[in-house]
Amino acid sequence: AEYMGTCLNIMLAARSVASLRAANATLAACGRLASNVPALTQLSEDEEMFRDSVRKFAQTAVQPKVVEMEKSETMDKGIWKGLFEQGYMGVEIPEQYGGTGASFLSTVLVVEELAKVDAGVSVGCDVQNTLVNNMFNNFASEAMRKQYLPRLAQREVGCFCLSESGSGSDAFALATTARKDGDSYVLDGEKMWITNAPDAGIFLVMANVDKSKGYKGITCFVVEKSNPGLRVGGKIAKLGIRSSGTAPVVLEGARVPASAVLGQVGHGYKYAIELLNEGRIGIGAQMIGIAQGVFDHIMPYVFQRKQFGQAIGTFQGMQAEYAMVATEIEAARLLVYNAARLKEAKKPFIKEAAMAKLYSSIVAERAASKAIEWAGGLGFSRDFPVEKYYRDAKIGAIYEGTSLIQKATIAKLLQAQYGGK
Repeated sequence: AEYMGTCLNIMLAARSVASLRAANATLAACGRLASNVPALTQLSEDEEMFRDSVRKFAQTAVQPKVVEMEKSETMDKGIWKGLFEQGYMGVEIPEQYGGTGASFLSTVLVVEELAKVDAGVSVGCDVQNTLVNNMFNNFASEAMRKQYLPRLAQREVGCFCLSESGSGSDAFALATTARKDGDSYVLDGEKMWITNAPDAGIFLVMANVDKSKGYKGITCFVVEKSNPGLRVGGKIAKLGIRSSGTAPVVLEGARVPASAVLGQVGHGYKYAIELLNEGRIGIGAQMIGIAQGVFDHIMPYVFQRKQFGQAIGTFQGMQAEYAMVATEIEAARLLVYNAARLKEAKKPFIKEAAMAKLYSSIVAERAASKAIEWAGGLGFSRDFPVEKYYRDAKIGAIYEGTSLIQKATIAKLLQAQYGGK
């Protein structure tokens, strides 16, 4: 658009036939430049191959286990093993640490493809990549990267311990403390709603080293599962994403060495904000995966189910409905991919990430709701998979920043953009 705007200005400024010819030549060159800009959904060869491999894994390894995981509300151990073996748990971890060394959009593709089949598996993988791994990638010392990234890439699940019962949207009002004691810190507090906690071996714990400094005392600590002061509570029974283990994490006199501080003391709040902005793109990917997954389930049915002598999908009213849902899914995907590309290009993306998460969560819930309606009584039955997508979709409006928080973020940035006070 910038190239074309410049070219049009040249055309308007042309006063003679000669200058008009020169302007035409410039415009043609601009057109060639613009034609080389890929579409948002156009993937590189590596990204396309990666997406296809995840799709195959989801269909062959995850799909057969979905019903059992839904009943047991437990992630199948074989799926964890497969995710590591395929490189999906360390997508952006550099190869030198045993990771895949792929792009951020590749992480988005992994999360999306897994969510088409099971959103619980998807979020377990998403948290590992966007929050846990990238905390080490972006802020840890080289010694800490060497110690933990190979484990996270190849065999060990991690979790991100920020939320507490009294600090959800107001995350930095957290009560967990870290008291300095010689060359160690002693952590006390209770974290809540921690994804992956039942399966994790590595815990990133946000705790305040100095309450008098408010949120500027918040620091990130790496705590091992073997720490005698750390205890994972009972799994929380949830409406959806049931294969994903969620539990409280209790810290009672959990002593860690000073070397367990990730990054700088007092900078935990900065790290968390940056990672959650990226994480929202991941949740957006999960939501478009849910939306596309339920759409793929229901569309063959609407052409098989007959009423009044014809397939229900051929009625004009139905056509209008599924055309709208398909359009909304595509729009949500474009928002998510755009935010991911902006992040990769190191351009501002906070507003776009918030928009992507907000809208994709709306679309996922709406697509799943419509699918239930289109299936009629069967859609309301647990024997038909669309009701699961509906339950899974609801979390999109809640975790990693509620929809109201996303709206507030978008509004704040728009207010600054347009000079509001």
